Amino acid sequence: MYLAIKSVEPQNDYKLLLTFENSEKRVFDVSEYLHIGKFAELKDKSIFNSVKVSFDSIEWSNHLDLDPEILYEKSIRVNQQG
Repeated sequence: MYLAIKSVEPQNDYKLLLTFENSEKRVFDVSEYLHIGKFAELKDKSIFNSVKVSFDSIEWSNHLDLDPEILYEKSIRVNQQG
């Protein structure tokens, strides 16, 4: 399933709150990747917190990005009230 990301908010403990184009909110845990290559740079909170929406996905100031399909598949849905 391919869903574009509409917003991203960095959270504590290297997690991201993502909102997808279907309005679904999901949490992606980046901490599992911090030992892999360029992801290690995200241990610097200023870089981690620089995350923004870029096209249909997300990107950090160090030019690292992630595929929206991976973000969706590897994230956990947030219970939504309403």
